[in-house]
Order: sequence, then structure tokens, then C-alpha cells
Amino acid sequence: MFAFFAQITWIDYVGSFGTLMVVLAYFLTQMRTMSATDLAFPVINLVGSLLIGASLYVNFNLASALIEFFWIIISILGIIQYFRHAPKGTSS
Repeated sequence: MFAFFAQITWIDYVGSFGTLMVVLAYFLTQMRTMSATDLAFPVINLVGSLLIGASLYVNFNLASALIEFFWIIISILGIIQYFRHAPKGTSS
């Protein structure tokens, strides 16, 4: 068991933290603690995917890189949609 942890590099921890972020965002939406329309949802997914992407830059895997690429694009689109549809200040 200790030999396994001795082989883990700092970039593995970065990618693992990113994975936890993406899974946490999904979990919180399933528990109805966070809405998928909240700004936090695409931001957490974006940051998590970028961290996973950093890990994939060092330890490349095509299938994982593809899904993270699309996850990043979709998260950016979600952030754009949030600001596009955010309530505007009321003018008197």
C-alpha cells in the first residue's frame, strides 16, 4: 500500500483533486444542494477539468483528454450562458 502512494507524483494529486471537484459538483446537483443553473456548477467543472487536463498533459491518455476537452468547452459555454441570462439590474 505504501509503495503505491510512493509512486504518486504531484501531478497525480492535481488530477485527482480535479476529479473530486467534478464529482462533487455532480453530487451536489443530485442532492439538490446546488443547481446546474448556478454559476458555481460550470465554474467548479471548469476548474476541475483544467486540473485533470494538467494531469493528462504529463500522463497523456487520448480518451480522457477528449472528454476533458469537451468538458472544458461545455463548462465555458455554461458560464457564458449564465452571464447571458443573468437578471439585469432594474432601472427606475
